[in-house]
Amino acid sequence: MADGSDTSFGSLTFDPSIAAAARGLVAGLKSFAAGHGGATAVIEYVGRRGARIVLVGQDGSWGDHFADSTDTARAACAKAGVAVENEWERELVEQMRPSNDLWRSMGRRVFSR
Repeated sequence: MADGSDTSFGSLTFDPSIAAAARGLVAGLKSFAAGHGGATAVIEYVGRRGARIVLVGQDGSWGDHFADSTDTARAACAKAGVAVENEWERELVEQMRPSNDLWRSMGRRVFSR
């Protein structure tokens, strides 16, 4: 609708509060992609929590966002213009550049046997 009360998001229709959250998700995805020369996403189902969208920037940076469902995540990525990979391809993983802080934090973790 012209007054902005349309509750459709992509090809999906949501409750207005969910549509507002999805718009915020799209803004976050666009912001990440713009700040890192573009981005590619991998969507992971995480049970009741919904879906995790892992973004890998063209510069090797990566980050994540959460959506209520995988459908919402795919619609948000499409609306933000972020390409979605169906799985972790070797080229995408090789593109990721973890920060030194992340390596240090992983080194401090103790794994039990």
